[in-house]
Amino acid sequence: MLQVNALQLMPILRLGASFAALGAVLFTFRPLLVGIVRAAWLLAFPRLSREQRAGRDQMRDQRLIQKMIARSTGPSLTAELRAMAARD
Repeated sequence: MLQVNALQLMPILRLGASFAALGAVLFTFRPLLVGIVRAAWLLAFPRLSREQRAGRDQMRDQRLIQKMIARSTGPSLTAELRAMAARD
């Protein structure tokens, strides 16, 4: 027969209680911890300003139009794409 001593169960119970306490602390302070993680993320990777985002989008659009011009098949399509590019 297998007999279990109370001393043999103590490490298992202590580990379970430790996990429960850690879970309770994380659950209680979750909003604070999420805010700290977001602040650290913004320190490492700051957001671009509105002007920088607009400039990035404009450059992306210009590259796309240049690719379309390079792949165009006829002169009328090329002229139309060039006119679209000149509008911006």
